Amino acid sequence: MQSRLTTAVSTFAVALLAAVAAAQALPPGHPATPADAVPVVAAGAGTGATGLAWAVPADWKAETPSSSMRRAQYRVPGPAGDAECVVFYFGPGQGGDASSNAARWASQFHPPGGGDSAPALKTAGLRVGDLEVTTVDVEGTYSGGMGGAATGGKPGYRLVGAIVAGPDANWFFKLTGPGKTVAAQKEAFEGMIRSLKKGP
Repeated sequence: MQSRLTTAVSTFAVALLAAVAAAQALPPGHPATPADAVPVVAAGAGTGATGLAWAVPADWKAETPSSSMRRAQYRVPGPAGDAECVVFYFGPGQGGDASSNAARWASQFHPPGGGDSAPALKTAGLRVGDLEVTTVDVEGTYSGGMGGAATGGKPGYRLVGAIVAGPDANWFFKLTGPGKTVAAQKEAFEGMIRSLKKGP
């Protein structure tokens, strides 16, 4: 009996310490993450020679990134309300390839009547200098992002994105928001992608 009690107490203590450590590693209010979540990007990764630089459209407002995986975050104005452009960088060996990410982004959209969004997904390849880029364009009812799934989706949304093979890892650029706003800002987004270059 004593042995079983000691084992139970020890197991509880280990679990409690692990939970405390996990909570301390996350910012206040951040939801719990699974043990196999994407690792924190190493200090210095994606900077200097392994970084990317780009020109930001004049009417986009830079915001403080809401997570460490966001290298940049912009509020994008438009006729149907603000959209958001986010730049993700997960580090070497992380984040997945272009095709799987394009498919995952498309899976967050559904036609107004329901069904599979895959037929609506448009992708293309291009080169910006010596950088390989895969562009993504999909629209419909958006169930990703904050509150999308919980509210049953956001109709009339669109995502234009670019997956860029950077010096040491892929970079992910996503402009998401009301369809009319994204359409109005699509040329500006494409200009930002065409301005990409290696370096700080």
